[in-house]
Amino acid sequence: MAAHRLSPSLNRLLLAGKYASFWTRCCAVHGYAQYSTACSPNEKTFDKILIANRGEIACRVMKTCHKMGIQTVAVHSDVDASAVHVKMANEAVCVGPAPTSKSYLNMDAIMDAVRATGAQAVHPGYGFLSENKEFAKRLAAEGVAFIGPDTYALQAMGDKIESKLIAKAATVNTIPGYDGVVKTVEEAVKISQDIGYPVMIKASAGGGGKGMRIAWNDEETREGFRFSSQEAASSFGDDRLLIEKFIDNPRHIEIQVLADKHGNALWLNERECSIQRRNQKVVEEAPSTFLDAATRRAMGEQAVQLAKAVQYSSAGTVEFLVDSNKNFYFLEMNTRLQVEHPITECITGLDLVEQMIRVAKGYKLQHKQEDIPINGWAIESRVYAEDPYKSFGLPSIGRLSRYQEPLNLSNVRVDSGIQEGSDISIYYDPMISKLVTYGATRAEALASMEDALDNYVIRGVTHNISLLREIITHPRFISGDISTNFLPEVYPDGFKGHQLEADSRRELLAAAAALHITAQLRSQRRAPSVATRCPCVKVEVDGQWNLASPLLPLAINGTHRMLQFKVRVLSKLAAQLNSYMPEKVPEDTSSLLRSPMPGAVVTVSVKPGDSVAEGQEICVIEAMKMQNSLTAARQAKVKSVHCKPGETVGEGDLLVELE
Repeated sequence: MAAHRLSPSLNRLLLAGKYASFWTRCCAVHGYAQYSTACSPNEKTFDKILIANRGEIACRVMKTCHKMGIQTVAVHSDVDASAVHVKMANEAVCVGPAPTSKSYLNMDAIMDAVRATGAQAVHPGYGFLSENKEFAKRLAAEGVAFIGPDTYALQAMGDKIESKLIAKAATVNTIPGYDGVVKTVEEAVKISQDIGYPVMIKASAGGGGKGMRIAWNDEETREGFRFSSQEAASSFGDDRLLIEKFIDNPRHIEIQVLADKHGNALWLNERECSIQRRNQKVVEEAPSTFLDAATRRAMGEQAVQLAKAVQYSSAGTVEFLVDSNKNFYFLEMNTRLQVEHPITECITGLDLVEQMIRVAKGYKLQHKQEDIPINGWAIESRVYAEDPYKSFGLPSIGRLSRYQEPLNLSNVRVDSGIQEGSDISIYYDPMISKLVTYGATRAEALASMEDALDNYVIRGVTHNISLLREIITHPRFISGDISTNFLPEVYPDGFKGHQLEADSRRELLAAAAALHITAQLRSQRRAPSVATRCPCVKVEVDGQWNLASPLLPLAINGTHRMLQFKVRVLSKLAAQLNSYMPEKVPEDTSSLLRSPMPGAVVTVSVKPGDSVAEGQEICVIEAMKMQNSLTAARQAKVKSVHCKPGETVGEGDLLVELE
């Protein structure tokens, strides 16, 4: 019998059963880290929900929908036709070509999909249309529930200028700044001078680090105004900017709130989000090592005050900057499900997606403030298809030729929307997954994260796991001595990868020797139980070692290790001959400007024959909705230009040549 002919209650039961094994494989968290989707069979919500998003967040929402017995509808661009979220949904509708403006931001196409599928509600995820009040209005006009706050809250908190005024009125601590829209470059310079440098220039309608620039002088203000307005227009369709005082060396700590349509609101503790690059979070944890109970309560109560001031109803996040004296200042409110919500779920046991669905249907909150616990510690690492050796992460594209999540480990959760064979393209955010670990203590959560990163197999694209591992094992991070300046302070010359000490180098060489001997023994069909001893290093390999596996477990001096490496062992003669191979002559990068990443050319500011000064902008490349200004390395004359606006370029492509 066709699914649409089944009774809603029976259909919910069938869906819950159908996706139980999928949930266990992809989302269940072992031990303490499990959270509950405790849906009552007598509490009817929706029969069908359309998820107006893609990737890992679309999959995350669908998992809870399926546990609640709710049918799901995926929307997708043409290049996402085979994406995981499309396969996971009960129905799928193509809403346009790859560019986000023609697909995931295409309200007309998404509204058509809602009508065609008969979806009763829409969950917007995060990004795209998640904080767009016009989208929420259009859904309301057709009797379709928007799983998020109402349009007043979206308007009030979505506009950073208005939200700051409301926060002040609600006696929430705010950052000094200009309470209005900055319309011109010269006005931006004048306001910045009046506030006093440094200042933060940011998109009024923005979020996720896009449309944000820090300026320390007039020239940086002019440049920041231009780039922030362009990024804001590209990402949010709104180029309005505001300027406020930049608090140097702060912590970024946010409060998760949850409110219903009956005036009830809770704060679900904090998330520490200070490890960032380019104003985008990299590693988050809950709770924060920095907050005491009194400060936590004060921040939570102010967050709830703000939510109630705008009659907020749904899950939302109030972000604060916190200085070294635990003074905290309102930054913004994100009126949607936050990327890093899993760590809150781990320490509270609440399924935030389920709570959003219940609230959207009109139910009261099930909990009181005293019911909200802090159970254990959770850490999230954002795994990106990025090159961490370039500005702590410039986008990388490609196909995942090998992909294996570390779900075999205890207390590990992976929220992802990709699989082996998936493509990472220039059109969308380069996130591969959110890797979450949990423990009764922070030390346990960190140890699990280290193991999980070591066991995570990603081949085919450049990724940032090496950077993530260095962060979570760094003494400053372990001690909790962090701020939003952590990365530039710890790596002032950029991230160079793990620097091997002499003992570590010997261990790695010994492991390579053990691998080589094991392979030789297997080729001779001998039992490959190997104990290799180099000077001061003992490597033990048991007979179950699978040389075809990307993960290689072994014991080095009695300590268990999990290795991933590609090794080439040369004979003595081959090594001698190798020394005669010609070395590649380094390219003169002062004369050649190459694209540091795949992307699209936005502007080209020079032509052949032009004279350029050192540091002068030559062109702008946009990748994953972030704009990057490329400048001249020295004073010179432009010899040739090899790109033009609108063209797509690859990493390493020649853009401009100087004489």
